[in-house]
Formats: sequence, C-alpha cells, structure tokens
Amino acid sequence: MTFFICVFILLMQFLWKYIDDMVGKGLDWNVVAELLLYASFGLIPLAFPLAMLLASIMTFGNLGENYELVAMKASGISLFRIMRPLFILAVGLTLLAFYFSNNILPKTNLRFYSLMYSVKMQKPEMNIKEGIFANDMPNYSIKVERKSRTSNMLYDLMIYDHRRNNGNVMVTVADSGKMEITSDKKFMAVTLFNGQSYSEEDERRQGRDRRYPYRRETFQKEVINISMVDFEFNRSDERQFSRGARMMNARLLSFWGDSLYTDYKLHVRRFVVSFNYIGDVLKQINWMTNPRDTLKMNPVAKPDTLVDIDQTIKSLSTFEKDELFQKTIANVRGNSQLISQQIEEMTARKIMVNSYLMEWHRKFTLSFACLIFFFIGAPLGAIIRKGGMGMPVVVSIFMFIAYYVFMIIGEKSAREDAWSMFSGMWLASLVFLPLGIWLTYKAATDSGVMNLESYQLFFKKLAKLSFLKRRKTEI
Repeated sequence: MTFFICVFILLMQFLWKYIDDMVGKGLDWNVVAELLLYASFGLIPLAFPLAMLLASIMTFGNLGENYELVAMKASGISLFRIMRPLFILAVGLTLLAFYFSNNILPKTNLRFYSLMYSVKMQKPEMNIKEGIFANDMPNYSIKVERKSRTSNMLYDLMIYDHRRNNGNVMVTVADSGKMEITSDKKFMAVTLFNGQSYSEEDERRQGRDRRYPYRRETFQKEVINISMVDFEFNRSDERQFSRGARMMNARLLSFWGDSLYTDYKLHVRRFVVSFNYIGDVLKQINWMTNPRDTLKMNPVAKPDTLVDIDQTIKSLSTFEKDELFQKTIANVRGNSQLISQQIEEMTARKIMVNSYLMEWHRKFTLSFACLIFFFIGAPLGAIIRKGGMGMPVVVSIFMFIAYYVFMIIGEKSAREDAWSMFSGMWLASLVFLPLGIWLTYKAATDSGVMNLESYQLFFKKLAKLSFLKRRKTEI
C-alpha cells in the first residue's frame, strides 16, 4: 500500500514538471496513459526506499502501540530475532530493486524519453484568439475579430495564403465562417460566407510598361482545406536515444564510461600539447602525457631544471629582453585565448563522462537505500510506538527529505568533480547507515531516544549539578 502511495505522490511531481509540455497538444488518452505509465516506472527506484521506510515504521509502530513488542521481549525474544524475517524480506526487496534498475528501468526510460521527445515536438492545437493573427497552420495566417460563445461560428475573418512564399500577395476576407476538422483528421475545412479574395499576379511587360495586375473574386460560400499533416502525432525513433546514460544497464554503463574517459584523456592531452612552449618543455610534456608507449624514456635528464630563468635573462641585451618580453606576452595571450575556447568543451566532455559513472553508482545506491531505510524505520517504529498514517508519515517524509538533500549534494559535487565519484554518490548512504545502526542498537537496548521524560531528567540533573558547583564555589 505504501509503495503505491509513494509512486502516486512522486507521479504528481512529474505532472507538475511536464504539464506545460502536454497541455494543448491534442494528444490521445492512450498516449498520455502510456507516458504516465513509463514515468511511473522511472519513479520506482525512488519509491522503493521511501515505501520501505514508511512501511517498516508503521509495522513496528503498530506492534509497539499494541504492546506486542513488549509481549515478545518478555517471552525472551530479542528485537534482532523479531526483525529477522523482515530483514530477509528487505534483502529480497533490495535485490529486486537492483534487478529492476539494471534490467527493466533502462528499457522503460528509453521508451519514456523517446515518447516525451515526440510529445514536445508535437505542434499545439489550433488556438484562435480574437483580434490576433494565428500562425499555427502551415502556409496560412488567420485573424478573427469575434468568436461566437454559443456555436463554432467566427466573424470578420482575414486569411493570408503564404503557399507561394512571396509575401502577403493572397488574402481572403469574409464576414463569417467556421472551422471543422474532417472525419479522417487530415484536413481543416475552413468554410467562409459572404466574402472576397484578392491575389496579386506576376509582373507583366518590362521597363516603363510594367503592369501589376491583381485578381478579385466575390463569393457567397467558399471552402479552404488546410492540411493537418504537421499536426499529426509521430513517434520518434527510439534508437537515437539508446546511447543515453539512463538507457543502459550496469555493464554497458561501465563499458561506455571507460571508453568516454579514455577519449576524454586523449582530448586533454591534445589540449595540453597545443600550447606554445619552448622546445625542451614541449618534449617533457609529450613524454609525461604519452599514455601508450610503455618503453618511453625521459628526453630531459633533469626535468626540474629545464630553464634557468635568471641566468638566461642576465645574458640578454636590453633589446633582446624587450623582444623576449613581447614574445612571452604574445604566447600568454595566445594560450589564454586557446584555454577560453577549449575549456567549455573539456568541461562538457567531463560532465558526460561523469553522467555515465553517476548512473552506474545510482543503480547501487538507491537499491542499497532500501536496506538502510529498513534499519532506520524498524527500530524507529519500535521506539516511537505509533502506528497508522500519522506520526510515521511525518517521520518518513522528514527522513526521506534529509536523505534526498544529501543525495543531491553528493551528486552535484561528483558531477562537478568537487568530490570523488564514490564519495559524492555514496554520501547519503554513508550518512544514514551509521544512523540506522545506532537506532537499531538503541531500540534493542530499550533506550528512550524518543522519550521526552528522559531528556527532561537529563537536563534537570545537569542544572542541579551546575547549581551545586556554583554553591560550592561561593562557599
């Protein structure tokens, strides 16, 4: 029950995020249902830990509230023995979560992102507003002065025909009309009443005898069929999204991550050796950055003394020093410009490499979070001794928000190379695992972690001790 509640809550977040991309596109209900189904599958890795936390707190909270834990402990059964069957279940759900993230989720992500891309590319439905030209229809621009509130009639229409691609040379005006989509949904039939159409013809004659003829037609009824091909929903090819990080399992992520990192190091080497150096420095950099030659030899005997700056400058004349300074300034400016041009590309490449490594770690961290939250939720429920949907929900939301904040901080730091990939991606787990162990120990020893009286007694003892110490000092 808690699992489906968590999926529903997270799905509402998805709707708020993508509602602007779906409204007004004229999508069929089956396309929207398919999109929501794939989105639900994408939210399951986050819903698993939250559901585990909430369910374990509710279960052990109910046992504690009804004094069943007290009865079992009085019979000589320890808390670890009580937790053992559910621990086995938690391990099974952790393995199931990893299997889902590694084998099922990449396929559903591929279909979700390809379908979402198709939805975003879908042109919106024709939206006619009074007094404003509507340019949604291909090759036509339509303006309506007034729309009927009780029927589909339109009044004072002006339609520009741009099929010739040579400006506003064809225009039709009518005092009324209506727009209807044909039964096969391939054309928009615009029926006009009591109007005129004007069209400018090509120039005739040359030189001073140029003529600019036009044609005017008066009609009582005219039907214009506008093609709706561009408004049809077309699914994108899924293969163009197949190399995304979210569409791969752990094995493919490891393979592509290593390949992209090797390519990144090659680009970094080319970037480093492209600067302007003196000859010996360039040889040393080539030697240090060459990743392939295992028998390479250091071309310089003492790499720490490549250039003696002081001795070199002393041996130069004033003219040579000035020339050296000008050349150095030019080299620095050239290197600075090269860095400015390449730094964004290098950063983008490294972020792409990190995205594959992050996705590989995420498959393990979110699965392992199920086990962590079991060791947090079960003892926490035994301590607070409250079941139902009240206190457990509040505690679960607080814990999960804290976990999510640590996870986002770690992922952001890992993506930007502020921390190592392992430290960033496993930050939330490294913080909450000791918390789970500590709570389990406190619950097993019947410690009053959530008992306000124990804290009040502690502060009373502390105040009494402080008072006695002050009294003794005064005496």
